[in-house]
Amino acid sequence: MQHLDPDRLVLLALSEEREELSEADHLAYCADCRQEMAALRDVAEIGAGVQDLRDLPPPPEHVWRAAEADIKGTRKTVERRTRPRWLVPVLSAAAAAVIAIAGTVAINRPPAEEVTARATLTPLETVPPDAGGVVRVLSDGRMRVDVRNLPLTTGFHEVWLLDPDDLTKMVAVGSLPDRREAVLPVPPGTDLNRYRLVDVSDEPHDGDATHSGQSLLRGTLTN
Repeated sequence: MQHLDPDRLVLLALSEEREELSEADHLAYCADCRQEMAALRDVAEIGAGVQDLRDLPPPPEHVWRAAEADIKGTRKTVERRTRPRWLVPVLSAAAAAVIAIAGTVAINRPPAEEVTARATLTPLETVPPDAGGVVRVLSDGRMRVDVRNLPLTTGFHEVWLLDPDDLTKMVAVGSLPDRREAVLPVPPGTDLNRYRLVDVSDEPHDGDATHSGQSLLRGTLTN
């Protein structure tokens, strides 16, 4: 039985072109072409799934050895065949390498940050209602602050931890840079069971390290 051209199979597998009626009929009866089409589509799906990976580490040596062995075996098979239907095995070997590299990335990726407490920041009455944010306290003693739509200031925005039972008791955490998200160190020894109210304030450049009294956002830390 005459087989479909390998280049044509690639285009069909990648959905670059639509099957003609004669090709659909051929695929219905030709097991070899159906197998190659299925393999090509598998490789295309793998490629689409890993296309966003960047800065991949070098794959382990055994991955390259396995891929080379598959390709060498493919070359020997090609020599015994009457037509160059070598594309699928070669791509399959490459796909195996891609999968192994992706697995290496997953293994080497640093573990997700462990969050020990979090708070939802809501605007005070004098602040636009679309302002807000989220605070996450991490297990390594840092605080990740993500804010949005804070009012413009001629000074700077400062993050505080307040005692909700006595708002005069507070700990300064740090100032927010001119971007939406910041990671700030929680001062060592801070009792977050006591200082559990997160406050974001508008502070002037006046050299006074105390709270300005102009709070913008607040939220309570919970586990």
